[in-house]
Amino acid sequence: MLGEEYNDFEACMSMSHFRGIRVNTLKFDLNDIDRLDLPIRKCRFSDSGFYLESDSLSIGNSPWHHAGAIYSQEPSAMSAVTVLDPQPGEKVLDMCAAPGGKSTQIAAALDGRGLLWSNEYVRKRAQILLSNVERTGIRNCVVSNAHPDRLAEGLSGFFDRVLVDAPCSGEGMFRRDPRAVAEWSPEHSAACAVRQLAILDSAAKCLRNGGVLAYSTCTFSFRENEDVIAAFLDSHPDFYLEPCGVEFGRPGYDRGGKYDMTLTRRIFPMDGGEGHFAARLRRQGESLPAADSSDRIRLGDGEKRAAELFAECFNTAPYGVIHRIGESCYILPDMLPDVKGLGVLRGGVFLGEFMKNRIEPSHALFMAAHAEECAGLISLAPESKELAAFLRGEEIAVDGSLRGYAAVACGGVVTGFGKCSGGRLKNRYPKGLRNL
Repeated sequence: MLGEEYNDFEACMSMSHFRGIRVNTLKFDLNDIDRLDLPIRKCRFSDSGFYLESDSLSIGNSPWHHAGAIYSQEPSAMSAVTVLDPQPGEKVLDMCAAPGGKSTQIAAALDGRGLLWSNEYVRKRAQILLSNVERTGIRNCVVSNAHPDRLAEGLSGFFDRVLVDAPCSGEGMFRRDPRAVAEWSPEHSAACAVRQLAILDSAAKCLRNGGVLAYSTCTFSFRENEDVIAAFLDSHPDFYLEPCGVEFGRPGYDRGGKYDMTLTRRIFPMDGGEGHFAARLRRQGESLPAADSSDRIRLGDGEKRAAELFAECFNTAPYGVIHRIGESCYILPDMLPDVKGLGVLRGGVFLGEFMKNRIEPSHALFMAAHAEECAGLISLAPESKELAAFLRGEEIAVDGSLRGYAAVACGGVVTGFGKCSGGRLKNRYPKGLRNL
């Protein structure tokens, strides 16, 4: 495949793998990048992506990570969403979304407008996805745990853009994950190609006429990349390849087939990333007017106590419809379709849970808030002992004038909340997220 470049590839495989972070622009301004105080340099795969120039730094313990201001992500993995190019106000489906790097990148591009649907078929991975969606403060997202065929039946023609970051043989992860090497085999790669084509078929059914379907993998195999795209186009004559619209990486391989595979894009370690493939396809035809979603889901009038709690915690109006399901309350996003039977784990933001005669606000509710929206705010420096104590789940001293629920912010970025009384903050930071 690489010819004279193979020696360069082999040399790269003996080096340390690339590490990266992406700034979450829903919660942090790129103009303030120096405030992160991290050893980073810009990468080409995303406007908000950076190389992390350290092999030992633990990003997961960083207060900025806890606040959802940054997301740890291999740099070339950011390329697929750049190729998808989601726009504010659109409805976007991430079909194979866990652990959430690409979904959170799509959400930042949507900038709070439109609808993001993030799906993951494996239940355990779907829970990880949900946690990352909450941490990054996304308000307009549905997280589901459904088979792709199930979504295709329930959401036919609903989305403007669909991303299929397909499960693959993982050759692009060989440098950073020994398990990927151990699990690889020709048979595994062949099985992946069959599954990838089936997922693409379901994804195509979810896309409107004129919509964009992006396909990506983190493997180098012809069989899982160019050959899957060719097979898909053979069985879907209403789709065509279009340029990826990027300059990073290199063109895909044209081996004399009937489709111009140079329109696809490949990234090798020599190109500055661990390994990725991306293709951008468009469905022919004019888009039909979107169905009015207001009559597709039965919305409650909202819970009075939940609305009162929101008003107690924030100085803005709710950003969606407050809806009670059982003992839980949610703020549902606009453009929400009928979700019945689609394996939805979460729609919008979890507002809180009813407990006897009160409602307890959720961690997710505060993570979706901006500091200026909070009625009570305790803003701590990223390097402060007080913030470190809060992230360990400890009580901290606060201004004695503070009463009731208050957000805690890392340098102005909300990272959790607690309840103030008598000059102390009773910590509500979830136990499973705390630093040790």
